Amino acid sequence: MRLFGLVGYPLTHSFSRTFFTQKFSSMGMGEELFYENFSIPDIEELPYLLIQKKYLDGFNITIPYKKQVIPFLHQLTPEVAEMGACNCVRIQNKKLIGYNTDVVGFEQSLKPFLQKQHTHALILGTGGAAAAVEFVLRKLRINYLNVSRNPTESSIAYKEINQAVLSQYQLIINTSPVGQYPNVEAAPLIPYEYLGPQHHLYDLIYNPTETLFLQKGKAQGASVQNGYEMLVLQAEESWRIWNL
Repeated sequence: MRLFGLVGYPLTHSFSRTFFTQKFSSMGMGEELFYENFSIPDIEELPYLLIQKKYLDGFNITIPYKKQVIPFLHQLTPEVAEMGACNCVRIQNKKLIGYNTDVVGFEQSLKPFLQKQHTHALILGTGGAAAAVEFVLRKLRINYLNVSRNPTESSIAYKEINQAVLSQYQLIINTSPVGQYPNVEAAPLIPYEYLGPQHHLYDLIYNPTETLFLQKGKAQGASVQNGYEMLVLQAEESWRIWNL
């Protein structure tokens, strides 16, 4: 028996559990491979979870623990060390090795949509998913600016986004949970009227399939994509890592 899982809180919906359960069944391994949700209200409970789940071979990490899990890891890949966020852990000889498969999923899914004008990007949100997006944009040499409800020296407030900003930053990536089911009537507060066909909007949310953020962008002629392909790619990368 091999056990895998997803650590986060709250886990009201889980792409990963459905994906891996179907994957294991299609492999004819549904009686040997298992994937569970581990909803823990505090990351400090992680060591106790590991004691209880002695067959656990690896796990994914989601909101809000992608950054908080770092101190619990014994070894980090260079990518995780640089960005300070982890969404995949491999357990080897009782050691926790931290990886980030979001970077693989995001880069591979974004590339087909990039146009020559996409030299500057706005990143909506500053959490663990944003850290992976930043890493990929640095790799692709795309300048970026973070947007936050609580701006710091390295980010701006939503109210600072105007026509001039959107004329320069024509790639917009939502890494925040705004607009995610069940709050489907919400959308990041940006001036959508200044968007046009030269813009590309990427929402890391996959439920609903088309968030209000994407709907508003599409109405202005922008190209859009959701986070489903990224999720599939990062899940497959997690599976590859757990079988190294």
